[in-house]
Amino acid sequence: CTGKVTLLLKNLLVLTVATKQTEGFQRFRRSAQFFNYKVQVLGLDEEWKGGDDKKPAGGGQKVRLLKSALKQYVDKEDLIILFIESYDVLFASGPTELLKKFKQAKSKVVFSAENYIYPDRKLEAKYPQVRDGKRFLGSGGFIGYASNLKKLVEEWKGQDDDSDQLFYTNVFLDPEKRESINISLDQRSRIFQNLNGALVLMRHELTQGVDAKKLSCPIMCNMVNCLLQLQLNYLGNYIPQIWTFETGCTVCDEGLRSLTGFKDEALPMILIGIFIEQPTPFLSQFFLRLRNLRYPKQRIQLFIHNHEQHHLMQVDSFVKEHGKEYLAVKVIGPDDEVENAEARNLGMDLCRKDPGCDYYFSLDAEIVLKNTETLRILIEQNKLVIAPLVSRHEKLWSNFWGALSPDGYYARSEDYVDIVQRRRVGLWNVPYISSVYLVKAKVLRSELDQGDLFHSGKLDTDMAFCHNVRNQGVFMYLTNRHQFGHILSLENYQTTHLHNDLWQIFSNPEDWREKYIHENYTAALKGKLVEMPCPDVYWFPIFTDIACDELVEEMEHYGQWSTGDNTDSRIQGGYENVPTIDIHMNQIGFEREWYKFLLDYIAPITEKLYPGYYTKTQFELAFVVRYKPDEQPSLVPHHDASTFTINIALNRVGTDYEGGGCRFLRYNCSIRAPRKGWTLMHPGRLTHYHEGLPTTKGTRYIAVSFLDP
Repeated sequence: CTGKVTLLLKNLLVLTVATKQTEGFQRFRRSAQFFNYKVQVLGLDEEWKGGDDKKPAGGGQKVRLLKSALKQYVDKEDLIILFIESYDVLFASGPTELLKKFKQAKSKVVFSAENYIYPDRKLEAKYPQVRDGKRFLGSGGFIGYASNLKKLVEEWKGQDDDSDQLFYTNVFLDPEKRESINISLDQRSRIFQNLNGALVLMRHELTQGVDAKKLSCPIMCNMVNCLLQLQLNYLGNYIPQIWTFETGCTVCDEGLRSLTGFKDEALPMILIGIFIEQPTPFLSQFFLRLRNLRYPKQRIQLFIHNHEQHHLMQVDSFVKEHGKEYLAVKVIGPDDEVENAEARNLGMDLCRKDPGCDYYFSLDAEIVLKNTETLRILIEQNKLVIAPLVSRHEKLWSNFWGALSPDGYYARSEDYVDIVQRRRVGLWNVPYISSVYLVKAKVLRSELDQGDLFHSGKLDTDMAFCHNVRNQGVFMYLTNRHQFGHILSLENYQTTHLHNDLWQIFSNPEDWREKYIHENYTAALKGKLVEMPCPDVYWFPIFTDIACDELVEEMEHYGQWSTGDNTDSRIQGGYENVPTIDIHMNQIGFEREWYKFLLDYIAPITEKLYPGYYTKTQFELAFVVRYKPDEQPSLVPHHDASTFTINIALNRVGTDYEGGGCRFLRYNCSIRAPRKGWTLMHPGRLTHYHEGLPTTKGTRYIAVSFLDP
């Protein structure tokens, strides 16, 4: 028995057509090597004339190559030939299993079978009816004796771009030819598992929720629009969970490539393409994170496309202050009138044409890239195209799609949520990426050497890029093996203020906190760094210097300071007992955002410091007050019309002004050196009668809120 099997294996040959060694082909070849298949590749490095996406029903070139190759095997009657696609095929078991099931089919030629008829639906009626299984012929894979395959293709006289599937279909549907050649279809997928349009969760010889017998086949093929989650323990550097789609399944190749130990001058040179295509919040923080990437700046070139006049000053400031730190900087501004797709093509072309460029890193301004090791991590994955996973804060919106709909748009893949939320971690082969990704320069000079990757019909720029990459047989990977960052929400960003980021507390709360809330606020919330300079008066950090400066500048930009007169129309119901020179939050349209700040950051500390008191931080008055020696230097003794009050110092004593402070008369206790960004919190009515001490020089600013339950 063993001898017969050995003899059979010697009489098996795998033929495939591959004009280019794409990533799909390399994956096919690895699986063949693992299972010890003998493969002969036809047409390698030959120009492909078998059709394209404009004529998808082509493929006749494959028939021509097969017909030519079979001439040398005409006398080998016992030779069994498997003819199979390679770009979207994976071997799932070895030759022994394949030959066993071929013999059991009791036909001389067995074609793979599909649920869909293609390319001529009018031929459906001619197909034999079947009780169970797949009814229609698929040309992506067939197996048979060499002599019978020779008879199968001997009448081929078509052109390279004619349809191979239509040719084989017509042979099969001719009863005389079908009987003469002895052709059958693998209707129950015992040999070929055609996965066009399928969604399959598979483990090698073990499935969950799927009939194992239906998946226990030697060949997984035709994996277009297929979602196949493989957990196969082979093929070297194996990542346990591999996402697949569109062009099939994959496993890691080439191994990880560590940059540890490289000297700076030996590291790959990267061109970073930065795209500011619409008004974007926190752009100053974006440039700060760019500078903080842990990669030598003299191995980085920058290409910046700024489409927004609104951001012109920020871009110019960054280039002026830090441009010389980088190897080179090129900026295209709004006055150049270069549109999004054209700019992205220009960025890639700069890298493509520069012999020293090793990688192109595309980065949109709405990406918050917090992982300073991102460039090194992506390079070490050693992929042609790879993106780090980023998503909107606490949302499922991300920079990848796990699947495509039949018309090429978004489709929810089975494990999309698990991947976004990192319940499943790995390296994933995906059909769409956007906003941030790394591309090897060598693929820009080979498979992706066409000048325009960002146009395709009516598709948006990002979809056009992915469509063109897929069409060239290049895989796009996504890694969620590390935390990388998130995506800003741009929908509600307005540019009508001086410092528009202040208004982002609702849309981008995490980024708002990072920019505006003091780094020691969390410690204060835990009871640390909270001082009590006077009885029941608490002092703790709340704002960053940037928050203080921007709030002051916003008020001065508005400029309509009150006169300090009790008749001022903004004083409602006598709540402001002692009028001040001030601007109220509602005057600059900041009342709603200020309330959110009080609720999120003041209320938690209040409840901790005043046990048993719970507040919703309702307020009648919230304003910024200004003290100047020649305007209003001080405030007479008074009670605040509040349950409790907060006073946040917005500038620095000794630097911006002299004097000032607060004295609580009942306790004869004064705070004479308010700290910038720190708040004084104290009871209002009844107990904490207080006065504002004179400002003797400069200008002092305080943000004040009278709060009630």
